[in-house]
Amino acid sequence: MKKKAFLLITLMIIVFPAYAQEPSLPAGLGGLPEDPALPSGLGKTETSSEVIYEETSDTLPFDLTGFLDVRGGYRIDSDNHEKAASLGETRLQLQLDREFDLFSARLTTDILYDAASDRHALDLERGEGLVDLREAYLEARPLDFVDLKAGRQILTWGTGDLLFINDMFPKDWVSFFTGRDVEYLKAPSDALKLSLFSDMANLDIVYTPQFDSDRYISGQRISFFNGNLGRISGQDFPVETSPRSDAFNEDEIALRLYRTFGAFETALYGYHGYWKSPAGQDLQGRSTFPSLSVWGGSLRGPIYQGIANAEIAYYDSRNDDNGADYMIRNSEFRGLVGYEQELLPELTGGVQYYLERILDYNAYRANLPAGAIQRDKNRHMLTLRLTKLMMNQNLELSLFNFYSPSDQDGYLRPKINYQVSDNWSLHGGANFFYGDKRTTFWGQFEDNTNVYAGLRYSF
Repeated sequence: MKKKAFLLITLMIIVFPAYAQEPSLPAGLGGLPEDPALPSGLGKTETSSEVIYEETSDTLPFDLTGFLDVRGGYRIDSDNHEKAASLGETRLQLQLDREFDLFSARLTTDILYDAASDRHALDLERGEGLVDLREAYLEARPLDFVDLKAGRQILTWGTGDLLFINDMFPKDWVSFFTGRDVEYLKAPSDALKLSLFSDMANLDIVYTPQFDSDRYISGQRISFFNGNLGRISGQDFPVETSPRSDAFNEDEIALRLYRTFGAFETALYGYHGYWKSPAGQDLQGRSTFPSLSVWGGSLRGPIYQGIANAEIAYYDSRNDDNGADYMIRNSEFRGLVGYEQELLPELTGGVQYYLERILDYNAYRANLPAGAIQRDKNRHMLTLRLTKLMMNQNLELSLFNFYSPSDQDGYLRPKINYQVSDNWSLHGGANFFYGDKRTTFWGQFEDNTNVYAGLRYSF
């Protein structure tokens, strides 16, 4: 696998023209600038504390930014398998940036203590313990058409809003369900990213020497439906996974080929690796991460008065090509369409439709053990996002709802953010899970419904 990856990278460097430049995106479709301009009257004013900080930072050999975040959460429903407190942490993030002649470097480290957790031993892969290493990478542009980034980094691509089809980079579902900031939904990858630019198309190649799984639901913080037990379980029966192989024996490679046509962004994706969350079992009953390849594409651009997007992917579960092994997740087709626009001044709305279709479904049903929970062939899901800005955009009210008409379950995320000053902000929200059955995707988390609040100081 690693030989194929390096051969592919070498080939693409040779094929791409040596003096090609990275094309600019159409207006309105590019990424946000590093420091977006605010409307008149909303810009920051330089206070005496900021002057002191700037004078102090000038004496450091690097740029220092970060925040101190204090956040707590509590379960609304009683859960016999978890603590009543869903979150109780103090988090200090320090981000160090340094520019050198030939490259730049970044180190982002979170120092934290969570009273709601019983696991304080350092585990950088699960983000547990007193330190969560978010980023540690070097970045360089050795040629005009080549960017390189090596080390621990946060990676993302695709068009979905909180729905991920071709984005096969690790997610932190525990953070997402317990009320941490949404930035923590993305877990870090230890990878090498190569970006190649040309007038014809751009190519991203991400090689991960050692498989990076999701920070998945294991029962340690979030209870779930355990198929082996036929009931909800949590800390009483946490997920046990089979041992993983060393670096280069279980590696991953992800590709994105993209370009714009007029005002529309298009992309093709490829991934060769493993299911990111447990999707199989071995003979000892331990959870496994079976082999997986994903091939897909996306389209995004302006339609009417808003932005529309579409994305599809074929999930090839390589350890179960014909769907006959009930202990391994079947191959699937996944797709989504979405639309977002401003409904009223300072009020935006977005909707999405998502489909997850099991392939080789007849073989799946024929080999399912008696008494096992049978999944539907098609899982449909609708999402709604509403965002309202008030008080000169210092107050943000948002609502996001996942609803599955096929499973009759859902997940509601109301949030409120208030920017008290340039440095201080208040946060609050809830994670409401609901469903008719405890065996469906969202319904199984009903006992984990929680509310949370936090205070952040940014510097």
